[in-house]
Amino acid sequence: MEASVAQGDPGSRAADRDRSWLDLVPSALIGGLLVAAALAAYWLPGSVRFYNHFVWQALAFLDGRAAITWPVPGNDYFQDVLPVLDAAGRRTGFGLLPFPPLPAIVLMPFVALWGLATDERAVSVVIGAINVGLCWWALGKLPVSRPVRLAVTIFFGFGTVFWYAAGLGTTWFFAHVVSLSPALLAVGVALGGDPGADADRRAGRADLRAGLRASLADLRAGLRNPLSLIDRRQFVAGLLLGLAATARLTIVFGAPFFLFVGSGSVARRAVSAGLGAVIPVGLLLGYNLATTGSLFHPGYEYLYRLEANGYRALGYNPAWSIEDIRYLPQNIRIMFGSLPALLPANVPSGLGPGGALCTAPDAVRGLFDVSCPIALPRDIGMSIILTSPAYLYVIPALRRFRVSRLVAGSALAVLSIMIVNLMHFSQGWVQFGYRFSNDFVVFALPLVALGIARRGGVGLLAAWLIGASVAINFWGMTWGNLQGW
Repeated sequence: MEASVAQGDPGSRAADRDRSWLDLVPSALIGGLLVAAALAAYWLPGSVRFYNHFVWQALAFLDGRAAITWPVPGNDYFQDVLPVLDAAGRRTGFGLLPFPPLPAIVLMPFVALWGLATDERAVSVVIGAINVGLCWWALGKLPVSRPVRLAVTIFFGFGTVFWYAAGLGTTWFFAHVVSLSPALLAVGVALGGDPGADADRRAGRADLRAGLRASLADLRAGLRNPLSLIDRRQFVAGLLLGLAATARLTIVFGAPFFLFVGSGSVARRAVSAGLGAVIPVGLLLGYNLATTGSLFHPGYEYLYRLEANGYRALGYNPAWSIEDIRYLPQNIRIMFGSLPALLPANVPSGLGPGGALCTAPDAVRGLFDVSCPIALPRDIGMSIILTSPAYLYVIPALRRFRVSRLVAGSALAVLSIMIVNLMHFSQGWVQFGYRFSNDFVVFALPLVALGIARRGGVGLLAAWLIGASVAINFWGMTWGNLQGW
């Protein structure tokens, strides 16, 4: 059942206007149909890929070790591996993956049954479809109508690069898919404990003093009884956020959401969610320490040096850090300004026979013509606004930044994750769209939903932007398969 809507809020009036036959359909039935549609969409366009690092990692875990056998036939082409050397500096036939271990843990039951023949992509498709169902559930906690909830779920499942990630299922994309399951649960749990998070609270001294008094009262009570500071629901939300970080590290920077959204005062929300998140994040640091001798995996720095010197054309600078503010300008251009190659004259040789030239005056171009296409996506990434234009609905939602805890928490979570990712030397190459947006999508979706509600609900503009997002991502998924990305 949808959450109650605060009286007087623009979203409430939009919700009243948007009531439709959808309200008569059981929520579980709609969710089930969305999951079924995602299963079909994610599976059908697929093609075979060979980057399955986590299958090898799961096999190593089942054998009681952290290092995978490498390089050996079947994984000798892996690059993202830190070699394990002996005392003389020689390779031992083992390597360490720098990636957090949750995706490999998820694969362990399947690898126990099928070994290296485990189809990582099939698992990705199933988990991805489940995530669409979790998105439908989490959005049900928002003060928006059923049509808005459905529209935004469709946008997530088919109008963002999550479609590409779930349908591809290779190492880096599988990590995104796995991380979003606990992340969606975390957001839904927090929203469920705070139905008034989007209530209109005019910023003023009285409101600030009331919030400060509540937090101080909770802190004083916590000095006498520390357990009084723990809200079980918010603790679970934090635990789930930390769990998501054991698949994709940067998701943990979405923590501001849980300071603003959840039950109790700011102090109670912060302490509860913080304690929950510390458990899985602490276990991850302990895993790094036990396997590498360092809290932070040295494999990342090793791979940065390898790639920064090997792919200079991508703008990597070996003199900079792996996370460096100087990478911001070029990465912002990728995230917001990168466009597809329009009417390309030279098609890469992997597509056409021998690298076709499409320059003849009578050449006929096609949308998916591998020898003479109308446009080709950029493998370094493309503008998030171009590939998912419905994200523009974040803008009207941001007008409530000062009066809505939900908007403020969501916006700060998106911004925090975005900045950390934009400072990273690589932006997810090779890819369609901007795959790092998967790290903040769970915090952006409430903003999209609230933005649609503020603009009068699901009208022609919303339908057009979400429809365009779906069509563009279908185009990108198809070209990704054609190019073998």
